[in-house]
Amino acid sequence: MTTGTASWLPLSAGERAVALEVLVHGPLSRAEIARRLSLSAGSLTRLTKPLLESGLLIEVPEGAPLAEVRQGRPSQPLDIVAESRSFVGFKITEDMVYGVVTTLRSEIVARYDRPLTTHDPDLVADQLGEMIADLSRAHPGLAGIGIGVGGLVQDRSVVGESPFLSWRDVRLAELVEARTGVPVVVENDVAALVESETWFGGGRGLERFVVLTIGAGIGYGLVLGGRRVPCAEEDRGFGRHWIVNPSGPLTPEGARGSAVSLLTISSIRYQIRAATGRDLTYEEILEAAAAGEPMSARVIEEAARALGTLLAQISNFVMPQKIVLAGEGVGLIDVAGEAVWETVRAHRHPLAAPVPLETKVSDFHDWARGAAVLAIQVLVLGTAQPGGANAE
Repeated sequence: MTTGTASWLPLSAGERAVALEVLVHGPLSRAEIARRLSLSAGSLTRLTKPLLESGLLIEVPEGAPLAEVRQGRPSQPLDIVAESRSFVGFKITEDMVYGVVTTLRSEIVARYDRPLTTHDPDLVADQLGEMIADLSRAHPGLAGIGIGVGGLVQDRSVVGESPFLSWRDVRLAELVEARTGVPVVVENDVAALVESETWFGGGRGLERFVVLTIGAGIGYGLVLGGRRVPCAEEDRGFGRHWIVNPSGPLTPEGARGSAVSLLTISSIRYQIRAATGRDLTYEEILEAAAAGEPMSARVIEEAARALGTLLAQISNFVMPQKIVLAGEGVGLIDVAGEAVWETVRAHRHPLAAPVPLETKVSDFHDWARGAAVLAIQVLVLGTAQPGGANAE
């Protein structure tokens, strides 16, 4: 992998731990950093001095904007200059490439999308290279590129299998690096989203949480001890075999009554089309259900009960501190939330704690942001291999 701008200054393990703590949780006072990392005041001073001298960390007046940064007062919080580096993240779907530019803290500063007219790997890499060149001109200081795809990804560089793109063993990171000269990391899109939520999102600071996504597919990610738990089936559409209702609908995708057959956008549209002959969008189906149209209301309520069953099962067995629900299909809970929570209660012990759910209205740019976080991890951790920001 190309290095160049893609690594922080050579840092000791202690210096990296301090910098990472400030990046993910900052700005933080020295006392708070010392408490979080179990460091003495003297050790913290030794570790922060080179970080301040290099400009990696800065001292900021508490509550003041970055423009008013001053130096030299040890009581002032320490922070990262988030705008010092730029990162590009892509989410590749069957017919579009969604791109974002983010800061070091993963704030989106630009969006750039283009239709995907071919699945030829070399031509896709050409298109990504062109988009990166355009973005680099407008946002200098590009330090890394992250790419999220639906499917199996190996070694954060090779797309082993992607049914959406009909790819097998595509060395995507290598292809894009050859066109850009910038380090590239590739990951399954759900895994990338989980990493993003762990570092900068709803799971920040939590030891145990779950990300559940509904939309084009069903995605599931588990974080334990502040680190994402990889598993073989997370990249292979395990929702096709997650049976929620054995008497549920049979659709072209997924086993009868599976999470995929009940909850994905394509399956919901298929059920409406098969029953009525009308080809409605997901948003039109939700609107019709909210308005009381019988067929749409029935399909959406069944989907809502499937979602409630999943949330209850996850809570019963994982006991998470939080479940983050994301994806293009989360509008379901706005229209049929009552059925969701009624089902959750039916599948939980009466004395069980409430399911800690955070719903995130998201689009494909959020998935692209997740991919950008992968590139941030490479810069911060010095490796393309995953590493939790919450674990000490």
